[in-house]
Amino acid sequence: MATVRDAMKADETRRVELILPMRTVLLVAVTLGVLAAFAVIGETFLIVFIGIFLALVFEYPVRYLMSRTKLSRGMAAAVTVLGTFAVLTLISLLFLVPLVGGVRDFLKALPALVEKLRASDELSGLGDSGAAENVQAGAEKIAASVPDAIAGVIGIAGDFFSGFLVLFTIIFICMFLLSDIANLKRALGSVLMPGEDKRWLDVWERVTTVISRWAIGVVVIAAIAGTVQGTTAWLLGSSYALGLAVIAGLLDMIPNIGAILAGFILVPALWAEEGITAAIIMLVVLLVYQQLENNILTPKIQGKAVNLSGFFIIVAVTLFGALLGVLGALTAVPLAATIQIFVQELTKARREKVAAAHAALDAQAKPA
Repeated sequence: MATVRDAMKADETRRVELILPMRTVLLVAVTLGVLAAFAVIGETFLIVFIGIFLALVFEYPVRYLMSRTKLSRGMAAAVTVLGTFAVLTLISLLFLVPLVGGVRDFLKALPALVEKLRASDELSGLGDSGAAENVQAGAEKIAASVPDAIAGVIGIAGDFFSGFLVLFTIIFICMFLLSDIANLKRALGSVLMPGEDKRWLDVWERVTTVISRWAIGVVVIAAIAGTVQGTTAWLLGSSYALGLAVIAGLLDMIPNIGAILAGFILVPALWAEEGITAAIIMLVVLLVYQQLENNILTPKIQGKAVNLSGFFIIVAVTLFGALLGVLGALTAVPLAATIQIFVQELTKARREKVAAAHAALDAQAKPA
């Protein structure tokens, strides 16, 4: 009896030890720290993130300028970044007001377009449906939320100074990071063991390539998409061709589903304004252009910089969009590709062992 009692007491006092590698503890601590910092200084963190992201985007143009002009890295970074923002400012001054005005006019006209679409002969049966009424109510709500003044749309009425400070901060984070990348690489290599430095500097290079090629390609392809679809709307007689072009170009930046979303806007808009024939032509143009973009433009401009499946792209857009809003949706693809590069590198040794084990099993299974 005493032996049983002693065994039960020993079981009650037995200690359970959980051994965790220090690397795992540090990784969890760093992750929690980043999440806590993001929650506390979310807006500032976002500004720093944009600056770093843009630095990676500008890395290849800076290298190209250095190779062509023999400028120092700091000077090439300043010329590239400041020159790009100067050009964008000039374009904004020349075209931003009419572009924003076109979008504003289209959004203001949404209720009338939806009502006209509901009253058309082809869709007259939808007039009494709850879905049609919901679409009508949504269009009226959007139209009511759009300011009448262009200044209100652009948002320059009372936020100019704060916006200027944010832009100034982003530009100089980007420019100074570009100038110091060589020093940062040397600093990283100095704390890594021989062999490991080449490995992780190669990862850095791959991430830079993915982000830079993706960003440049997205801007070029979005401009082409907006031009093609806006020109088509103009040729079909739409009064809102400029606004539709801007909407199509912006939506095209969202991977995989951007063109579909643009179709849901452009085709009904042309139907309501110019009739079903114009809508069908616009639909055909969208379908043909999407095939050209997927099979010719994207492979030629971006190449294989981003090698992600459609499933992971949609998941990345959803998750990063929920975390960072519109910016997250737009940058979801390079961020997901960056994560994929790190995962591939961290699991490289494991995958090589698994492949070797499979090869050994296959060799044993073959008859002598």
